[in-house]
Amino acid sequence: MMYQEIEQAERDLLHTYNRFPVVFDHGEGVHLYDTEGKEYLDFCAGIAVFALGYGVKEYNDALKDQVDKLIHTSNYFYNEPAIRAAALVKKYTGMDRVFFTNSGGESVEGAIKAARKYAYTRDGHTDHEIIAMEHSFHGRTMGALSVTGNVHYREPFEPLIGNIKFAEYNDLDSVKAQVTEKTCAIIMETVQGEGGIFPAAPEFIQGLRKLCDEKDILLILDEIQCGMGRTGTMYAYEQYGIKPDILATAKALGCGVPVGAFAMTERVAEKSLTAGDHGSTYGGNPLACRAVCSVFELMEQKQVLENVNRVGSYLEQKLSELVKEYAFVSGQRGLGLMRGLVFECPVSGILQKTLQKGLVLINAGTNVLRFVPPLVISEKDVDDMMVILRSALDEWSGEQG
Repeated sequence: MMYQEIEQAERDLLHTYNRFPVVFDHGEGVHLYDTEGKEYLDFCAGIAVFALGYGVKEYNDALKDQVDKLIHTSNYFYNEPAIRAAALVKKYTGMDRVFFTNSGGESVEGAIKAARKYAYTRDGHTDHEIIAMEHSFHGRTMGALSVTGNVHYREPFEPLIGNIKFAEYNDLDSVKAQVTEKTCAIIMETVQGEGGIFPAAPEFIQGLRKLCDEKDILLILDEIQCGMGRTGTMYAYEQYGIKPDILATAKALGCGVPVGAFAMTERVAEKSLTAGDHGSTYGGNPLACRAVCSVFELMEQKQVLENVNRVGSYLEQKLSELVKEYAFVSGQRGLGLMRGLVFECPVSGILQKTLQKGLVLINAGTNVLRFVPPLVISEKDVDDMMVILRSALDEWSGEQG
């Protein structure tokens, strides 16, 4: 039956994904189950989305209650969940103004528009430049794609939005070399995700903050994947003692309900987007914002950050063992429960093995296994994952001769 469904999907869906041959049916805790009842240990969490795990009663009940009350009204009117959600985003980000979107890509789009409007308000020019990072990933929409540092992704869709320059991540001199009097913003992921799980070096991100302050350049941090507790603080930039001017967030913000946001300081808000400059039909609807409220509340109640720091250290230790055990595993890096295991070879074949053995992982680039599990995993879940992963590595390496 499952393969009939896959064949149907391949006939009907636009082929923009090379999907694994599994149809998931339901989840419970940190496990997923396919339509044939097979159990999988989930160390992907829907690409760092399902932070609280599956089947969380309090979360599900909150959404069911909101469905029975009100799902949508439009932004011509206020709604109570959006008001509460905005206050919570402000509390946990340290920002002053919030705009709710439907996705991470839309959050980046809004951040770019806000930065350009800020610069336009300041000097009346329309030729401002934005500096982005090589090997970055910010989304597939035209604006987000324009600041994504991968030529392969951008090239088929050019011309994209103009006046974008690229610098080397964690190389402050590379950024400084791109700065001109036209530079209005610098955008970066606090931890590069798709590019291979690279955390920002403290001297780099702190140097960028200083540079931006000196030249009235806006620092945009994309924490769509690395935010919402993933690295051990609610947002990764907290660990560096700095604060962005604009923040993009999504993924675990709604734990499965499509919702994102971009937030900014009051200084930026006063000179950027005003009535008519930006909008979204679905952005900030009651259902999505009820999810946001529930996620923040449950993260506090379940002491998620404490768990991330404890289990994240344990995961780091266990992945380090693999670096010592296998000659083709060259390193591991990351923060909290956002980890990358680096290989001397492509990992596509290894991913097939882990999935067959009941472990869901994804890659970050061609040679990195990405570990972004639900933030509620335990040390035992890490141990179970290691048993499966070692079995997959042994089998795969044996087949390589």
